[in-house]
Amino acid sequence: MRTVHKIKELRTILQNYRSQGKRIGLVPTMGNLHEGHISLVAKALEATDVVVTSIFVNPMQFGANEDLDSYPRTLKADQEKLEQAGNTLVFAPPVSEIYPNGLANQTQVVVPGVSEGHCGAGRPGHFEGVATVVTMLFNMVQPDIAVFGEKDFQQLAVIRKLTQDLMIPVEIIGAPTVRDEDGLAKSSRNGYLSEQERSKAATIHQTLSDLAKQLEQPSIADLDTLSREACERLEAAGFRPEYVNIVNSLTLQPASIDDRELTVLAAAFLGTTRLIDNISVTR
Repeated sequence: MRTVHKIKELRTILQNYRSQGKRIGLVPTMGNLHEGHISLVAKALEATDVVVTSIFVNPMQFGANEDLDSYPRTLKADQEKLEQAGNTLVFAPPVSEIYPNGLANQTQVVVPGVSEGHCGAGRPGHFEGVATVVTMLFNMVQPDIAVFGEKDFQQLAVIRKLTQDLMIPVEIIGAPTVRDEDGLAKSSRNGYLSEQERSKAATIHQTLSDLAKQLEQPSIADLDTLSREACERLEAAGFRPEYVNIVNSLTLQPASIDDRELTVLAAAFLGTTRLIDNISVTR
């Protein structure tokens, strides 16, 4: 496995693979890798010959009061995990390589519709940052496929739409959420939880699972009440819910009772840690 930090070197290596007829997969990450990230690499390896994992803490997707400076940077440990997983190439550029003219002068990609509401409402500018850096990575790597986790459900929807709208010839593959034994979705931010907070963190998944079972009942009609009750349950467990929204799985718009494919999206703070999760239901 090789690690490169410059776009020019990345392109040179990939051109060599491409000239050999190799299929290339991309797994974009911000590092501090866990089992969830490694599952994305494994999925990419199933469909390609060469897997590029990018490690870049993207400042454009962090808000003014978010954890950019404290976000864990663990490149050496990440490299070890990726090598064991069979990853081919690590692309770990400095910020100056990606944004040589600074963030203020950077062209941005805006994805209307699916980027609005939910996490987009509470984190203004976040999805513009995600969409911009992913579009740049697509242009730098020119992969055949790219793999993203379904845990970040809204992000996956944003990336699918930008790929379609901008006619980028990359197949987007969603990978199932990897969870701890108690159901908590794997996340780099789980490391921020205190021992006491960690003991109750899986309540968010349990709440969504119970809500999903209710949605499967054909007699259920009052979706707003279900969302409100889920928020109240999280509050009672010590969370500060940001939202629990029941949406159409494709459009991410508020679900109607006639929709058959539903997704429950949730974000909540436990202490200072923001957790997100989702679960999808076919009625």
